[in-house]
Amino acid sequence: MSGHNKWSTIKHRKGAQDAKRSKIFTKIIRELTIAARIGGGDPKSNPRLRTAISNARGASMPSDNVDRAIKRGTGELEGVEYEEIVFEGYAPGGVAMVIDCLTDNRNRTTAEVKHMLSKYNGKLGTAGSVLHQFDRKGVVLVTGDNLDEDTLMETVLEIDGFEDMTLEDGAATIYTESNKVNEVAEALETAEFKVESSSVDRVPSLTVQIEGKVAEQVMRLIDYIDDLDDVQTVSANYDIDDAEMERIANQD
Repeated sequence: MSGHNKWSTIKHRKGAQDAKRSKIFTKIIRELTIAARIGGGDPKSNPRLRTAISNARGASMPSDNVDRAIKRGTGELEGVEYEEIVFEGYAPGGVAMVIDCLTDNRNRTTAEVKHMLSKYNGKLGTAGSVLHQFDRKGVVLVTGDNLDEDTLMETVLEIDGFEDMTLEDGAATIYTESNKVNEVAEALETAEFKVESSSVDRVPSLTVQIEGKVAEQVMRLIDYIDDLDDVQTVSANYDIDDAEMERIANQD
């Protein structure tokens, strides 16, 4: 499991996501809106929208909120116009970061991201400086008591779009072709596995091992940037031991 997914799993288990419920809804609503604007309001023909709807359901977002966000994207309802911005940069320890944003004010978002990076020992990179280190992949997180690796592997090998799987600490991270993530997640649910989340993420091709003070700084920086209203996702190429990550999470 990548460092980012380990961190997300630990935070979820500690209940930290509950306190950020409104922020999670805001991010999903923006993604629903722009997905519908770019690819149309029919999830059957719009994989990005289908993934956003799946995430909305996973977050227990009311269906009315989902419908309104989609209609704003298609123009059936008035709403804010969002644009996508991608920032590339570095966290402490030479960790590469990609920050995906949806914003209605480019100048505000740029200023906020720059400020957060400089405040917490990171720095902004130039366009193309780190993006080549990440690939777009579907990521499905499967959890459950006594998760059996052999049974799960037998299942995913039969699913079109499956690429790789890792199993750590009672959770499996399944990597798919980016346009097949919904099909893989649905097939796993049909096979009665518990799908915790599914998304299209930036997955690093190489990782940087971090520990100690550097690891603490990286975790804090990612959390602070992720809390910015205009930030949708933060991807980073760090790797960290489970025990070290638990130690840092327990400091909160």
